[in-house]
Amino acid sequence: MNLTLLYRDAMMLIIDKPAGIPVHAGPGGGPNLESHFESLRFGLPRVPALAHRLDRDTSGCLILGRHRQALARLGKLFQAGRIEKTYWAVVRGAPPDDEGRIDLALAKRSDAKRGWWMKPDPAGQSAITDYRVLGRGGGLAWLELHPRTGRTHQIRVHCAELGCPLLGEPIYDRPEGEPRTQPPAEPLHLHARAITVPLYPTKPPVTAEAPVPPHLRAALSACGWSE
Repeated sequence: MNLTLLYRDAMMLIIDKPAGIPVHAGPGGGPNLESHFESLRFGLPRVPALAHRLDRDTSGCLILGRHRQALARLGKLFQAGRIEKTYWAVVRGAPPDDEGRIDLALAKRSDAKRGWWMKPDPAGQSAITDYRVLGRGGGLAWLELHPRTGRTHQIRVHCAELGCPLLGEPIYDRPEGEPRTQPPAEPLHLHARAITVPLYPTKPPVTAEAPVPPHLRAALSACGWSE
């Protein structure tokens, strides 16, 4: 696997995660990003480690800490909500407004038929996402999203609850509890477009941007995007 490096310094790396591969090995093993981190040591004695996570089917900016001190500092920044994450998504339909905030707490649910999923729940963990419509076309909308919290599947659930599930959404575009009989016809259209990290107190924040992956290009173009 050829991992694209977007940024590198003594503390962290930012890579462009490919869609369709998990960041770490699951219970059944299989291909994963962590198994390729040895090639990203760049002379340091330790292999870099994940500072956060992206879903298997989400592409884009992913931060790795290069040593324990870096991981501790990055962890505090994430916990304090000081790392700015920008996602691009293509959704079916469109939100009710051109921009807004989704404030909808989430909790994990599971059953034997469907497996596990995230569900809106007032008693769950706080989850907040800001969004803006960047373009429309062909029954689709191109959204820029800024999650203010870091809950599992947060953007995916929030968009579905707005009535505009992500294109290629495998879980949240059907009634709760109903299993999917066939996979989506297209991959998940969710991309971690950019990330800004105030890692150094006396320097400007580090910013990286991931290029638009091939599987998003046609749908984004239909909504008005151009290179």
